[in-house]
Amino acid sequence: MSIQKLKYYLAKPKSEIVKDIFSWLLIGGAVCIAATSPYFIRNILDGNKKWKKYPRKKINDTFYNLRKQGLITIKNNGRQIYIELTKEGRRKAGIFQINNLKINKPKMWDKRWRVVIFDISQLKKSYREAFRGKLKELGFYLLQKSVWIHPFDCQAEIELLKEFFGLTEKELRFVVAKSISGNKELKKLFKLP
Repeated sequence: MSIQKLKYYLAKPKSEIVKDIFSWLLIGGAVCIAATSPYFIRNILDGNKKWKKYPRKKINDTFYNLRKQGLITIKNNGRQIYIELTKEGRRKAGIFQINNLKINKPKMWDKRWRVVIFDISQLKKSYREAFRGKLKELGFYLLQKSVWIHPFDCQAEIELLKEFFGLTEKELRFVVAKSISGNKELKKLFKLP
């Protein structure tokens, strides 16, 4: 993937309606709608409050544009219409998940440290930089070169990043540790008891 393409994927979403459509399709996989009329959008809108905030024309236009960009497919099969994300659409929808990624702070700390160790080759420099930036954004602390630490459970978030960036087990390791030298300073840094 080129640097321009990576920047395109890491750009913040421009449209709330696109985010809603992508999240709807990510959750549902392929969505099947009864095609009782040529206005299949009406079937999407009926009974779903999320879509009421958008004008019908905007929804129609958005579906049309997503289809034109090759991000979704819309297939008519008899009395059913199937809408699903293409491979490129799944990748773009994945970035919405990445952009909204957060690590939840529990009420009580479990006294375990989460350590992310990575070794991403020079050939994937843009991935390495983007991954490092996302760790900073999520509140990780740089313990030493390519070793980052966080006090709260974040395995699911790291797995999502690993999958998104296409990293292997050799390139990225996730460790849960009971103690780390310099524990007092780390606890102070993360404002832990």
